[in-house]
Amino acid sequence: MTKHDHTEYGYITDKDKYLNRLKRIEGQARGISRMVDEEQYCIDILTQISALTSALQAVAVGLLDDHLKHCVLDAARLGGDDADIKIKEASDAIARLVRS
Repeated sequence: MTKHDHTEYGYITDKDKYLNRLKRIEGQARGISRMVDEEQYCIDILTQISALTSALQAVAVGLLDDHLKHCVLDAARLGGDDADIKIKEASDAIARLVRS
């Protein structure tokens, strides 16, 4: 069994919510591309990029929260090496989000 084997990930109960958010984000990205193609005003494009970044960060924070509440908590209850691995994974993910 690998560290990613699972029966169900924590976000699965909100999967539709995440997919809907990601579809909206995809639409925002296409809109930004269209704005550049149409040579729209720089500040307007930057405003949309800021909104897109915020939307992605909200998804990331939600997924991290679900990971902590489910994957990490379940591993911590079982203890052992898997718990240490899950905590390290969460810490590394937080570090990546903070740097971005």
